Amino acid sequence: MRCPFCGNEDTKVFDSRQVDEGTTVRRRRECDRCMRRFTTFEKFEDSPLVVVKKDGRRDVFSRSKMMAGMRRACEKRPISTEQIEEAAYNIEKALRNTHEREVTSAEVGEAVLEQLFGLDEVAYIRFASVYRQFGDIQRFLEELHELIEKRGTLTDKESKEI
Repeated sequence: MRCPFCGNEDTKVFDSRQVDEGTTVRRRRECDRCMRRFTTFEKFEDSPLVVVKKDGRRDVFSRSKMMAGMRRACEKRPISTEQIEEAAYNIEKALRNTHEREVTSAEVGEAVLEQLFGLDEVAYIRFASVYRQFGDIQRFLEELHELIEKRGTLTDKESKEI
């Protein structure tokens, strides 16, 4: 590392520590020539996650856009903003942990459904109806039956209604 004071190429690190939750390394250095000290930061260069749409277009992943869709599905449901934010965090983390720079919109949609299934069944159905583009009531009923099978139980009231 070049000294910012004298331009010397020989410097030594005398202190190093992680900051910003481990995403950055702060280093204290000392120049071998002028003996002055300075600080440098090393930060991981985060490449953007790209979402490949059904029509082949590519957009940079937008957590806020994903959360907007989740919020719409969760409107007037007993789900806190913190729960939605945590679900969005989990989705983004899982997508980035694939170590792929591109993911399909289908992968994002299925990840959202998986998180919503754990949060609220009504929000899950709402999101699924838009994401999977239900064209009629039959498709809606099929999804409800799949939801009931996933859940593994059917209440007496539900069995009478279906």
